[in-house]
Amino acid sequence: MGDIKVGILGTGFSATAHIEALQRIPSVQVVAVASSRLSRAEEIAAKYRIPMYYGEAMELIQDPDIQVVHNCTANHLHFEYNKAALLAGKHVLSEKPLSVTVKESDELQQLAKEKGLVAGVSYIYRHYPLVEEIKQQIAAQTYGNPYYITGGYLQDWLQHATDYNWRMDSELNGPSRAMADIGSHWVDTVQYVVGKKIVSVFADLGIVHPVRYKPKSQVNTFNASLPAIEDCEPVKVDTEDFGSVLVRFEGGMKGVFAISQVSSGRKNKLYFEIAAEHGALRWDQEEANRLWIGSRDVPNRILMRDASLMSDQAALITHYPGGHEEGWPDALKNLFYDFYRTISKKGTEPGVHSKFATFEQACGVMRIVEAILESHKRQQWVDI
Repeated sequence: MGDIKVGILGTGFSATAHIEALQRIPSVQVVAVASSRLSRAEEIAAKYRIPMYYGEAMELIQDPDIQVVHNCTANHLHFEYNKAALLAGKHVLSEKPLSVTVKESDELQQLAKEKGLVAGVSYIYRHYPLVEEIKQQIAAQTYGNPYYITGGYLQDWLQHATDYNWRMDSELNGPSRAMADIGSHWVDTVQYVVGKKIVSVFADLGIVHPVRYKPKSQVNTFNASLPAIEDCEPVKVDTEDFGSVLVRFEGGMKGVFAISQVSSGRKNKLYFEIAAEHGALRWDQEEANRLWIGSRDVPNRILMRDASLMSDQAALITHYPGGHEEGWPDALKNLFYDFYRTISKKGTEPGVHSKFATFEQACGVMRIVEAILESHKRQQWVDI
């Protein structure tokens, strides 16, 4: 690929996951990291042996040696930093959402096109081998036409009223939380798999804790320990904890999905099941190396992730023999490998296709999230 120099904006969970995955990509060098706290940037730089660190994101963006920027900051900063990076001539890999409004997302996708830069969003789940296998089986109509899809994305990290981080603040996170944060992943994944866009939604959203207790000191996302009430201050919450959405796809397929960040025992359960004319396919991220294949007239079966038993496209992103489990960090590596292969102009090689979510596709997901909020408000179907 040649040496590609990368800068990371942010130092939280997403940022460190990006750094670790990038360090597995040949000829990609993470050369700088930026944080709003200089001491934190220095700490992360030392931990991951990154040569430069900044206490200001714009300083990193303007560094002439950096060719690619990974934006792992809070949601409300995505638009500002993504735009600045594009204007500075950098390729951009942004955490989702692309921005907090459709208007901002539209501006970013247009700017990326005008600049001729590679611009992607970190929708990771389309990069699992068995998700790609399902996509290939649906495209080949192995089980006939799909007509109904069910599923959801369930977590429990916000189960308690004392669970809190910046995502509970709509000024930092945006007007949607559970749907924009994890519902967007489900939407992107299933649209990618079935090759059809969602065209209409009917949503019902809910808040379990209208008042949460914010720790007086900063805590990390997915923090395991609960603060004492006396160490917190009450804050009102105006974004959803959970929700259910009916969906209609172009071509007539229908479905329903549930989203929750308050479902006890569910750590990161993104799952979907596609019913088709001659069978059904089910995948669950918490059992990512197994694909359930349902049948009416013969026994159901399980396909284990094994490149020798899968389609060519799915085999391309399978890196270990069957029985050697691959998971979330490996899917993130697949995303980045695909992104940097595109930057290096190898994405046009025969048999190799870019799979990462583009700014344009991420903007489409934003439209669906906004439609979900509008549907809940109006309590009726809303077209995208």
